[in-house]
Amino acid sequence: MEIYENDNEQVDAVKRFFAENGKALVVGVVLGIGALVGWRYWNSHQVESSMASSLEYQTVTDAVRADQPATLSAAEKFAASTKNTYGALASLELAQKYADNNDLAKAAAQLQQGLSSTSDANLQALINARLARIQIQQKQSDAALKTLDSIKGEGWVAIVADLRGEALLSKGDKQGARDAWSKGSQTDASPALREMMQMKINNLSS
Repeated sequence: MEIYENDNEQVDAVKRFFAENGKALVVGVVLGIGALVGWRYWNSHQVESSMASSLEYQTVTDAVRADQPATLSAAEKFAASTKNTYGALASLELAQKYADNNDLAKAAAQLQQGLSSTSDANLQALINARLARIQIQQKQSDAALKTLDSIKGEGWVAIVADLRGEALLSKGDKQGARDAWSKGSQTDASPALREMMQMKINNLSS
């Protein structure tokens, strides 16, 4: 650190510093302000985009739930083009509608699309659980087991065990199904789910 003998020397040093570095400082300040403005614009844009997605999601899902066939294509377009949580939720709604109409292929396609629209682990787990159930109904047991392998998290252990048992039973693997349900019934799942899995085990013995 330089030591100055008087105020004049300090003033001269400051002048020299700005003469040598002034341009860089100005550029730095401009870039800093630009980055801040850019960040605020991006953040504001994200909020506005999210609000718009939320409103459109509410519109299309209300129409789907009201069973308006003419709006299904609009809902499908929204789900396909909206790559965020709302797009994934719209895919879930459409998948349920198609499953209710026994159009399992379209239901599975919507769930696969929903998976690509979100990075939220819990939402992905929910979509995968629904997809595995559809695949079991389609007699695609191996695909269902693979889908179930991708579901992580303590909160999903019992549900995965229940679905795994169903998939294994559909393959004719009664012992595998029994083991899966036994494991699931020993978890901290809801009493209703534990009781249901125990009933399935009992049915295997009858």
